[in-house]
Amino acid sequence: MIARIWRGATREADRDTYLEYLQKTGLKEYKSIPGNRGVWVLRRMYDGKSEFTLISLWDSWDAIKAFAGPDPEKAVFYPDDDNFLLERGLGVTHYEVLSCPPQ
Repeated sequence: MIARIWRGATREADRDTYLEYLQKTGLKEYKSIPGNRGVWVLRRMYDGKSEFTLISLWDSWDAIKAFAGPDPEKAVFYPDDDNFLLERGLGVTHYEVLSCPPQ
């Protein structure tokens, strides 16, 4: 299994609206891809910002490419992201999952 990690930040006031937007865009798309094992959405507030970390789990590189396209190291963005994101990771980090809680 492979973990794909992305980070971005919004204004603190947009934290809940952005989460709703994520659920309608990226999180919905994750679920539609065979080989996706789910996603953890983490959030923390600091300096008037709300930082989001998404950790999605995938069965294979083929599954990741079905979501991300031919360059899986690039982050995937959606049309209204510019309305929310103050900071965004243009790339993602991948890790081989060696151990995890039972699913």
